[in-house]
Amino acid sequence: MKLQLNKVSRALTYALASTATMGIMSTSAIAAEGDEATDKKIEKIAVVGSRAAPRSVGDSPVPIDIIGGEELSKGGGDDMLELLKGSVPSLNVHQNPISDAASLVRPANLRGLPADSTLILLNGKRRHRSSVIAFLGGGINDGAQGPDISTIPSIALKQVEVLRDGAAAQYGSDAIAGVINFVLKDASEGGSFSVKKGQYFEGDGDATTYEGNVGLPFSDDGFANLSFQYKEADPTSRSVQRPDAAAFASAGLEGVRDPAQVWGAPEINDDISLFANVGLDLSNNDQFYMFGNYSERDVRGGFYYRNPTTRPGVYGGVIRNVNGTPSRRDPNDVEQQKLWDAAMPTILVGSLDGYDQQLNCPVVEIGSNGLPDQAALDSLTAANCFAFNQVLPAGFTPFFGGNITDTSFTVGTKGEIDEGYFEGAYFDLSGSVGRNESRYFITNTVNASLGPDSPQDFSPGKYIQLEKNFNADISKGYDFDLAYEVNVAAGLEWHEESFEVVSGDEASFLPGPLTQQGFGIGSNGFPGFQPSAAGVFTRRNYGAYIDIETPFTDEFLMGWALRYEDYDSFGSTTNYKVTAQYQATDDLSLRGSISTGFRAPTVGQANVSNVQTNLSSGVLVDSALLPPTNPIAVQLGGSELQPEESQSYTFGAVYQSGDLFLTVDYYNIEVTDRISQSEKIELTQADKTALKAAGVPNVDGLAQVSFFTNDFDTTTQGVDVVANYSMDLLDGYSTFAFAYNWNETTVDKFSAITGDFKVKRLEEDLPKHRSSFTWSSQWETVSSFVRANYFGEYQGVHVDFDQTAKIADASVTIDAEVTYFATESVSISVGANNLFDQEPEKLDFVGATGIPNNNWGGKYYETSPYGINGGFYYVKATYTF
Repeated sequence: MKLQLNKVSRALTYALASTATMGIMSTSAIAAEGDEATDKKIEKIAVVGSRAAPRSVGDSPVPIDIIGGEELSKGGGDDMLELLKGSVPSLNVHQNPISDAASLVRPANLRGLPADSTLILLNGKRRHRSSVIAFLGGGINDGAQGPDISTIPSIALKQVEVLRDGAAAQYGSDAIAGVINFVLKDASEGGSFSVKKGQYFEGDGDATTYEGNVGLPFSDDGFANLSFQYKEADPTSRSVQRPDAAAFASAGLEGVRDPAQVWGAPEINDDISLFANVGLDLSNNDQFYMFGNYSERDVRGGFYYRNPTTRPGVYGGVIRNVNGTPSRRDPNDVEQQKLWDAAMPTILVGSLDGYDQQLNCPVVEIGSNGLPDQAALDSLTAANCFAFNQVLPAGFTPFFGGNITDTSFTVGTKGEIDEGYFEGAYFDLSGSVGRNESRYFITNTVNASLGPDSPQDFSPGKYIQLEKNFNADISKGYDFDLAYEVNVAAGLEWHEESFEVVSGDEASFLPGPLTQQGFGIGSNGFPGFQPSAAGVFTRRNYGAYIDIETPFTDEFLMGWALRYEDYDSFGSTTNYKVTAQYQATDDLSLRGSISTGFRAPTVGQANVSNVQTNLSSGVLVDSALLPPTNPIAVQLGGSELQPEESQSYTFGAVYQSGDLFLTVDYYNIEVTDRISQSEKIELTQADKTALKAAGVPNVDGLAQVSFFTNDFDTTTQGVDVVANYSMDLLDGYSTFAFAYNWNETTVDKFSAITGDFKVKRLEEDLPKHRSSFTWSSQWETVSSFVRANYFGEYQGVHVDFDQTAKIADASVTIDAEVTYFATESVSISVGANNLFDQEPEKLDFVGATGIPNNNWGGKYYETSPYGINGGFYYVKATYTF
């Protein structure tokens, strides 16, 4: 490409100056000298955002953050989401205790949009989604299905590029909030091995991580870069004993766990990730490349405590009629519900002889001490009757978890065409396949309808996400007598996505003999997937794009992109993007973009069905998620899902003078027909009749229904400020980095399907203001960094959110690390995240009553943007070769 010298000089200047637009300069780059230092700093050039030659972050018409691999290695955690959150203030990540599968694969939010509104790339290629759909995703992520970023270890990465701008016209579906590109290391020699151990200040959550990387030659003209990470982490608990469980223990009931219900991080076992990146020069102009991964982990967390007197379908569910005879409880009868809440007179008892004999069973009343009458319980066996208080008298808390397996493989060739009409053009041909499997398990629970024959451990089934991509890209510079060559890029993409539901073991979904007596069906807490819901659901689409960059003058550059996509489900969509950059002075440039975008509904969102347990009016009930085209979902307002559509624009400025680098960018993103999970809709008897007619099994135990829907529109706007400054200080070299994000989302249109409180969560759960300030220093044998993280006010939400939601105070946390280089090869690091153990907002009241709120065992609002576990300290030893 015929670049003018001043253009090249300006790109290299910005590249050298912009160490890492969000975060700290890598220690190795600071310590290096001469050509090695220059090379490492030039690597701070992004591939995303442009189809032309890679450009520096300051020379880009759209905002891009570059985070070096060395920077990602600094920090106590090893979860990629947590590492990125510390460097990119517009990225929010929540821990999700007691959230079904969302606690296994945590969703992340860039610019306040759900996890599947950010496109994830690996070495510039689309990354496959996780098989986990966040059914309980904490408001913003309800129903989101994004890639599992946590499988990517920091030691495998050369850098991470975060494009903070809509880019669907360039890259296709999902790039509404932006694009994150993970770039794997490509060295052919050297490597490192490290061991890290850490623990929370509370004394729990012990974590051990082993990781390594090695670069090897692949013949004389290639490389093979291999990485691994293995880690284990103990669970944490930020819980207090529930009042009901404490009362049972005080009354003499044996076997009550303390705490009965745990809020905290899950246990992680055998978490291993293997990554490989291979390249080989086939000629002077062509290269073969291949990369992929295998990752697997076991995760185990907890659910809600099942109170041994009130849990519908297991212990509770019966009230007394006016004439004094027991009657099956209908949890959907409002008047009956009031009576039950006021009296709770009896334990659910079933006849082992069948439903006709149920009323002949003894009535087990609850005494003044809150416990079932023991004499009545003892008489059940002789009457051939049964209550779960006989086998699980202290109640129970299910443990939910899963085995997550993630694999991918990409192969391709790229290079320069050296003859014919396209001589001088660059091409890239590739194919990839990615697969993510989540196999669930739930223990310490029952299938209540099976009565005394119920097992207590179940395998409810699994989800499998499989994606295949084929890409053909070409770009070429053309001389139109402008400042330099006009780059014209075009490409084709074919994509196939399938979502498979594999049914669980029979006991996890089987309706047992006590079904008609009011006992719940399926493994309580997470019923198994039935054969009728199992199957493979597939969708294919293809896309074509053209992308042009036009340098009208040395100072003024514009880009144009147009993309057409056609799906075999909902049809086609066309999107565009226009970018511009103007170099006003040697130090100041102005930039902006305007674009449209889209996010196609996932195959899983369109077809999945599931049963989940949630809290409703103080009672745990079962809720069914149905496909939006299911007859009952249609009756309640559902319809075939359509793509979300977006319109966005940004404008900003880049200022660079000496060692100071500063960017300021405003963004505005309007999204229409957003896809999310509907509110839980209470089922009437008429609805249940319609469900049965539609072939939905086991309807009687369901209290609510939800489905995915295009129901609301939002506008998200904000400002990003990034500043870096480097200087000699205290006989060493220091870099100062400041990053600030203001982000605000407004729900412009919604219906009752979305609900008022979900709107409130979308608008207020995330802090509107976030910032970080980092000071990184390097001396001859010691390096250090200190980072202050500011989190603005946010909405604190707990499980009984309708009573306890409140605006939580702003907070500051401090992260710090010191590294001592004992030799050229060995270093020791000591550090802490949340050094001063800043506590999140405590649960301390219900509304304006001032009544302590620990009815569900929590200590903190789980929407805390920096988690609920507190400070974490660690020690790390690294050997470099």
